[in-house]
Amino acid sequence: QVQLVESGGGLVQAGGSLRLSCAASGRTFSNYVMGWFRQAPGKEREFVAAIRWTNGNTWYADPVKGRFTISRDNTKNTVYLQMNSLKPEDTAVYYCAADPRVWNAASQNQYNYWGRGTQVTVSS
Repeated sequence: QVQLVESGGGLVQAGGSLRLSCAASGRTFSNYVMGWFRQAPGKEREFVAAIRWTNGNTWYADPVKGRFTISRDNTKNTVYLQMNSLKPEDTAVYYCAADPRVWNAASQNQYNYWGRGTQVTVSS
């Protein structure tokens, strides 16, 4: 059974950085797409970034391009989201997601496996 566990969230001032981790277990993830999504209070969950485990191809939502970087560590079965130049509007619960049959990385409906999320709060 696939398990995804996020960590690394917290409180940071605007302009600061955080690195989120998503530890994946239960399967071989070599053919998976791993995604990060976020949900702010009162808003719908939205796509942040994704990476295809096999070849490292990445996708980013426009609001985070140039500030966030998604990466993976094959030896640790872990996906990271490095977040720099954080803004108050980045405040949200960040979720890790995974699925082997994703053709649109930004579509949350294509991911069957989800973590419980980690809170990121950016103060102004």
